[in-house]
Amino acid sequence: MKICVISYDFWGYDKHIVDTLCKKGIDAHHIKIGNVTHSNFQERATNAISKVFLNKNLKTEKRQQFVIDSLAALGPQDQILVLNPDTFDISTLQEIKAYSKRLITYLYDSLERLPVEIEKLKLFDKIFSFDIIDVKKHAFEKLTNYIYLDHHSSEEQNPEMDLFYITSYDNKRVSFIKLLTKKLIALNLKFQIMIIGKKSWKNQLKNLFITVPESLSIIFSIKKISHQDLPGYYKNSKALLDLTRENQHGLSFRVFEAMALEKKIITDNIAIKDYDFYNPNNILVLDETCSNLNTQFFEQPYEKIPDNIYYFYTIDNWTNKLFDLNN
Repeated sequence: MKICVISYDFWGYDKHIVDTLCKKGIDAHHIKIGNVTHSNFQERATNAISKVFLNKNLKTEKRQQFVIDSLAALGPQDQILVLNPDTFDISTLQEIKAYSKRLITYLYDSLERLPVEIEKLKLFDKIFSFDIIDVKKHAFEKLTNYIYLDHHSSEEQNPEMDLFYITSYDNKRVSFIKLLTKKLIALNLKFQIMIIGKKSWKNQLKNLFITVPESLSIIFSIKKISHQDLPGYYKNSKALLDLTRENQHGLSFRVFEAMALEKKIITDNIAIKDYDFYNPNNILVLDETCSNLNTQFFEQPYEKIPDNIYYFYTIDNWTNKLFDLNN
């Protein structure tokens, strides 16, 4: 069987899909459009002028042509998975569809946040979504994100922090973080929060980092942390923080990273209570004022998730379901 995954893959998650398929003996390839950038300053300048005066993004066109050229080299596929379908023109999606017997997409963002034209969605043979509102509204097939990390038990780790969080800059999240940090400090908990993104430069100009009693810090940075380095940060903490974006109604990858490393989760996502792995000993759903945050949650040991429930959320099972490999 031949399967191709087409995606931007900004954070590096999609590579794991292809790696998992290859381990299953499938001829799988990844067309990563995020690798296509301007070759030089002249191309960047030309594109800037084109966007302003012609309302045309030449880099977007270059990426879409890269996909078509790559498919031409790979040849017909049994299945093609397109992530980020909003980034493609209808004509490009039509060309992609011509190369595959089955064209599918997985929406790991809500349509409220990243709208996709109905005419584009009609081209797909199957649409999966992690967002429970979109699933109910549009009759998509529900599929959560997945566990891609190797499993590591809590007993083999010696975390120095109570809580760790890394996030892209988001006004909603930053406002909540300000409230949360006051509570963390009051409870004398050790934590580290990293806020990544271009907008954080304003905070960098004020302070490269803000130190709040010893070893407690909020770090602002415009430099992205390597995807491969994240597990090291996670392992050094008892719990991971997961805050939702506006109009997000599904579970982020943070939840599944925490499951793989047997880390507790602190979140504002009340929907997590509806999942079979929910355990109040491992997962604390914050109220609006963070008044239910307490030290006891960090002191109690992690309770292991039953093997059958854990496997359901692994990338091995996820690829079986998405690509219909069990039939």
